[in-house]
Amino acid sequence: MSALWQASKAAMPKGPSHKEEALIAPARRPGFWRSGDPLVWMSAGALAVSLLMVLGLVLLVAVRGAAYFWPAPVLRLELADGSTVIGEQVARERAPAATPSSGARHRIQLKVGNRDVYGMDFLWVDEDQIALRETPREIAVLERLQGGDAYGIPVRLESAQGTVHGEGMWQRFQELHAQVVRLRNEIRRLERDRVGAINHRIEAARLALVRLGRSGAKDPRRAAEAARQEEIIAQAEREYQEVLQEIRSLRSQLGKGVLVLALADGRELEVPVSEIVRVYFPNAMNLMQKLGWYASKLWEFVSQEPRESNTEGGIFPAIFGTVLMVLLMTVAVVPAGVLAAVYLTEYAKEGWVTSVLRVCIRSLAGVPSIVFGAFGVGFFIYFVGGRVDRLFFPEKLPAPTFGTGGILWASLTLALLTLPVVIVATEEGLASVPNSVREASYALGATKFETVWKVAVPGALPGIMTGVILGIARAAGEVAPLMMTGVVKLAPELPVDGHPPFLHLERKLMHLGYFIYDLGFQSPNVEAAQPMLFATALALMVIVFALNFAGIRLRSRIRARAADRV
Repeated sequence: MSALWQASKAAMPKGPSHKEEALIAPARRPGFWRSGDPLVWMSAGALAVSLLMVLGLVLLVAVRGAAYFWPAPVLRLELADGSTVIGEQVARERAPAATPSSGARHRIQLKVGNRDVYGMDFLWVDEDQIALRETPREIAVLERLQGGDAYGIPVRLESAQGTVHGEGMWQRFQELHAQVVRLRNEIRRLERDRVGAINHRIEAARLALVRLGRSGAKDPRRAAEAARQEEIIAQAEREYQEVLQEIRSLRSQLGKGVLVLALADGRELEVPVSEIVRVYFPNAMNLMQKLGWYASKLWEFVSQEPRESNTEGGIFPAIFGTVLMVLLMTVAVVPAGVLAAVYLTEYAKEGWVTSVLRVCIRSLAGVPSIVFGAFGVGFFIYFVGGRVDRLFFPEKLPAPTFGTGGILWASLTLALLTLPVVIVATEEGLASVPNSVREASYALGATKFETVWKVAVPGALPGIMTGVILGIARAAGEVAPLMMTGVVKLAPELPVDGHPPFLHLERKLMHLGYFIYDLGFQSPNVEAAQPMLFATALALMVIVFALNFAGIRLRSRIRARAADRV
């Protein structure tokens, strides 16, 4: 009986063991924090906040900058005390004296212009003091070369042909203003081209005389050459006097015309036609006229020189200087950065020396830019530039040529600033090239040099372009090192002319970053400079985006070409 029981028990299916029960038991759901969901949501939230901050900044600059070119309506306000104010509304805020119990009191800021009459450009008006608000069509805005905008109602035009009122006044004004613009352009051409050419000849002859005097040798040929140079100077000075007389004659023709405005307080303001840039009636414009005006102002902004302490006019010299500096920086930093990365990755033996070099390069990427500016002044300007002047331009001393700030030294300083970024990106690009590709090149009989420059470097080009793009994005907005190495507040003359070497890298230049800094912190009229500041910031953002977009497109083409080869 016992044997039968044992046999039947053995034949019965066995249940799972304790270990098997543990394996087939349903897995316990991990806790909320151990699941990792909070980290995912925190990462997504941080990304969303970062994107909102960036988009908010871009949207603010874009809206405020683009609004600078739109013709705003001009208000005429009659106040409770019987006074009248004319101007553009630029801001609205809660009055400082307002409290929640006193009601929602607000005030508006008006740009009243007429600085030479009122002594100020802006005026705050409490809204509860406004008895009447209107936008008369006859109010005109005059953009002037000096003194800011003028607001008022044109009443008459006084010129050598007499005084004109009414509709005939504007026809006569258009004719007179067109003549003034033509005279201003002719004066500008004479001052820039003919006077510049004469000064260049005088300076070249003077330097030739200095070189002859420094030689110390008394030679009849040297004496004849000195006499010839003196005759060149005398002839150039005579031509200068003739051009100067012509300029004076043209200037005497500018002051023949005055436009009289009736101001809000009843006074009259006489504005010389020679000081007027343009006249427009914003309240009388339709949509198409405003769009045409917007395009005209935008073109002036990107093609003209600044005026009125950089608060009006255009920013073309700053745009030119920014783009030129970035291009020179790129030309300087790419070969140096690629060669350094190729040596460290492909040729240098691994050891403590290369490790220290890599640590130093990565540490340089975090050095403040002002330190690079100080290095640029000490090394490039004083050390290198001073020696260049003594070797190649001794006749110009003590006036420095390269021993002072200029385009070349500013570009090289930016190149040093971005060099660590290019080196690190190139190293990472070279490391991403598989060793099997190098071994296949060696197997086909290629040398080390051929493998590096025909296989490894082309494969690392996307990484190199990434470093260049990051370097351009950083260098285009730098200000501190440029302030020390060659950027100035105003340099309307471009460093390009018709005299050899045609591109003068020793000259100073303007830069959009420094232009924005000057408008925001150094302008004598910060409130009047705010619209120009936002428009310039928008222009800098557009240029940086355009340069980065060009680099990204080039990198994409390189990647596509590499994929096709594979």
